[in-house]
Amino acid sequence: MLVLSRRVGERLMIGDDIVITVIDVRSDGVRIGIDAPRDIRVNRAEVLEAVQRANLEATAPADDAAVDALRALRPATPDV
Repeated sequence: MLVLSRRVGERLMIGDDIVITVIDVRSDGVRIGIDAPRDIRVNRAEVLEAVQRANLEATAPADDAAVDALRALRPATPDV
């Protein structure tokens, strides 16, 4: 990991076409601006992690009580 000290208004470059600019420094955080091509996705890590957790929870197998309750709602099939 590269760690840099930057002041308000200073920038850093990632490759040839991504510019990170320090906009504001406050006691509770730093505001940055990101200038990147439209085809580059820029996301907050905590949002991506929350989406991944939600996706894993949605695909996790249901507990047995819920499965049994759903089976009880299913109409019985006639004997043939």
